[in-house]
Amino acid sequence: MSVILPIVSLLCSTFFLMAGAGLLGIVLPVRGSLEGWSTYEIGFLGTGYAVAFTIGCLVVPQIVRRAGHVKTFSSLCATLVIAGLLFGLIVSPFAWIFVRGLMGFALAGSYMIIESWLNERVTNETRGKIFSVYMIVSMSAMMGGQYIMPLTDPALTTPFMIGAILFALAVIPTSLSQAPAPKPLKQASLDLKGIFRNSPAAAVGVFLAGVLSGSWNNMSPVFGQRSGFSNAEIATLLAATMAGGIVCQYPLGRLSDRLDRRIVMTGAGLFGVAIALTAMTLSSDNPLTLFVIAFALGGVIYPAYSLTVAHANDYARPEDFVKVSGGLLILYGFGTMGGPLLAAWLMETFGPSGIFAATGTAHAIFAGYAFYRTFRRQAPLASERADFQQTPLARTQTPASFSLDPRAKEEPEIG
Repeated sequence: MSVILPIVSLLCSTFFLMAGAGLLGIVLPVRGSLEGWSTYEIGFLGTGYAVAFTIGCLVVPQIVRRAGHVKTFSSLCATLVIAGLLFGLIVSPFAWIFVRGLMGFALAGSYMIIESWLNERVTNETRGKIFSVYMIVSMSAMMGGQYIMPLTDPALTTPFMIGAILFALAVIPTSLSQAPAPKPLKQASLDLKGIFRNSPAAAVGVFLAGVLSGSWNNMSPVFGQRSGFSNAEIATLLAATMAGGIVCQYPLGRLSDRLDRRIVMTGAGLFGVAIALTAMTLSSDNPLTLFVIAFALGGVIYPAYSLTVAHANDYARPEDFVKVSGGLLILYGFGTMGGPLLAAWLMETFGPSGIFAATGTAHAIFAGYAFYRTFRRQAPLASERADFQQTPLARTQTPASFSLDPRAKEEPEIG
């Protein structure tokens, strides 16, 4: 408890940010579908968010160096409040794509600043505990935010107002906190050649993990709405997917500690293909059946990212963990840009079940390339690999998240 008390204010800000993001993340595609927008227009909402989120990871550290953590965080939260209000004021796909991008940029920066504050409070002894608490707060807030939608009406401005209030509340705990300003944020970099040279399977796999996550996170609410689900059932569909990821991440990770991680990636990909084919064959609109399918699908969509990061770091030097993982996250962001458009195209072609064609295609490539790489390079010995570590959902992570990871080494003081 003594470890958690000093960071309660930061965790409260995290909770409000994640809850607001979870609420608007599900309301926007549902409202777009209610307005009769095409799947392409709704898909571009997800792509705009992903592009701006990735840009935010690269640009915000420079803003923090000039303006400081507190001023930058307050400005970004103000931007999120404005974005929430604009969604309610201007209901237009083109305006929403821009505003959704604004929101992605601001969320990326806000997450990075909170994570840098948290990193100042951890030592190598407390890193694992604080990282676990941060994971629990992040995931519970995201799921809780999604369940606000059934309590409101997506056709009205109410959920956007609530989202804006949640973002405004995020400013209060950190503004009143007496925590000292942390060190300047590290600049994330993307060395594509270096990442691919280090681990081709991880480079391709993390991109496809982004495609999977981008497809499902952005277009599954549209699938639910056009399948006749109630608002509560749409929220449960997304929650079931997240629950599947939470439950399956650790068993898959521990299995990958004992086997070649690429074999586990192959198995996970094939399972994802099987789930997608099952969903398309059943053509069921029974919510309970689809909740089970979503749970199983989440069990391989979200762990795909963690498996690829673990595999990449099997070949990287321990001191390069944050650098390699941060680069992989940027590459993952590129995947999330294309995922919504792939799902939108297939849903436009095959109807709502086209979303499973998107996840099935990405899982097939994910499995095929991982299996191919087992013949091209020998796996490192189990004794030479770091143990698998559970991570928060990649869509809520920034390069700064990896400084909190227990696998990260505490940097020595200079001077």
